[in-house]
Amino acid sequence: MGDSGRVAEELIARERDWAAAIVSDDADLIASFVTDDWVIVSGRGIGTRDEFLALVRSGDLTHSSMRHVGTPRVRVHGDSGDTAVVTGRMTNTAYYRGQRFDADEWVTDVFVRRGGCWRCVLTHLTTAGPG
Repeated sequence: MGDSGRVAEELIARERDWAAAIVSDDADLIASFVTDDWVIVSGRGIGTRDEFLALVRSGDLTHSSMRHVGTPRVRVHGDSGDTAVVTGRMTNTAYYRGQRFDADEWVTDVFVRRGGCWRCVLTHLTTAGPG
């Protein structure tokens, strides 16, 4: 397996571990997967790292499941190969202030490798449509 295959496996494992961190509802663990300036973009707009982590810390936002559907697409960019885009479909069950939400979404995560560790700088969510 070439370097790109190893990087793809590393990033897919990183995504899997991040999903487990989100289900753990451990804000500090979740924070270790993202940069300080990470944002999440959805139909509701742009949310910051601090806003997301505050919701988790308060217990207003929890997750009981999160999983990939199929194998994510990984593309590495830049001369040094320290930027990557991971795109795939994910399902999750979340609770916001006690109300259950089930989501089926296309997720694009932009990662940068800093100090040998991949961290996400941007997450973009799009609701998956039929077929």
